[in-house]
Amino acid sequence: MSITLDNKIQSYNQIYSILSEVAKKNWEDNFTIEFTHNTTAIEGNTLTLIDTKMILEDGIVPRETTLFELDQIRGHADAWEYVKNNVKNNIPLTEEVIKDIHERVIPVRGVGGIYRDIPVYIKGAQHVPPNYIKVRELMEYFAYDIKHKEFSSPIEKAAWIHAEFVKIHPFVDGNGRTARLMLNYQLMLDKYPPINIKKDNVKEYFTSLETYAIKNEIKEFSTLVESNIHKSLDEFLNFYKDISIKESLIKDSGRSSL
Repeated sequence: MSITLDNKIQSYNQIYSILSEVAKKNWEDNFTIEFTHNTTAIEGNTLTLIDTKMILEDGIVPRETTLFELDQIRGHADAWEYVKNNVKNNIPLTEEVIKDIHERVIPVRGVGGIYRDIPVYIKGAQHVPPNYIKVRELMEYFAYDIKHKEFSSPIEKAAWIHAEFVKIHPFVDGNGRTARLMLNYQLMLDKYPPINIKKDNVKEYFTSLETYAIKNEIKEFSTLVESNIHKSLDEFLNFYKDISIKESLIKDSGRSSL
């Protein structure tokens, strides 16, 4: 019998809450490395997973690493820490928070968090982002909808936030990395685990975003997000299955003693 998503979420939150601080840090650090590697690789960063680990965990910069790619890795990791801290403090995703995320993603002074003042194109996509003159107003509407728009589920809301943001494409660079951080921001606010969209799945990922941008249909991308949530949960629950078994035994023991 297959386990429902709600049951997986419940198990995930129960197990995570009883993990030691060392175990939590180990899991979070591993996710940070994999997430940073994949999200920057989607944007063309050529550093490997091992390279990313060396930079973020060991403080070693691999030989021949360019400053541009190094900044991408460090900037994303910094933005991810900011996202996690905000979620822990239950800070909602607002327009100012989005700018703060982007400012960390693009650590070049005077560039991050500033809306574009030029037209942009998304390479390989049919959708052309709106004129830069409309960006500020569209972002105000976007921020309002994050707070007030109704969705069928938290997953659909998180998916819509990502898809609508990249449709607007408010910044000159760093929109994709910022959007994936925003996606996880909203998922974690709603007690879902963060997801890591792998570079190997980039075609399906871009296709579903294009469907939303052209047809305004979120289901395809929302389904992809949900599929990745299942993968993330399965990976976590399988890794900590011994703890899951112990948790179940404790509960059964408690029932038998009543």
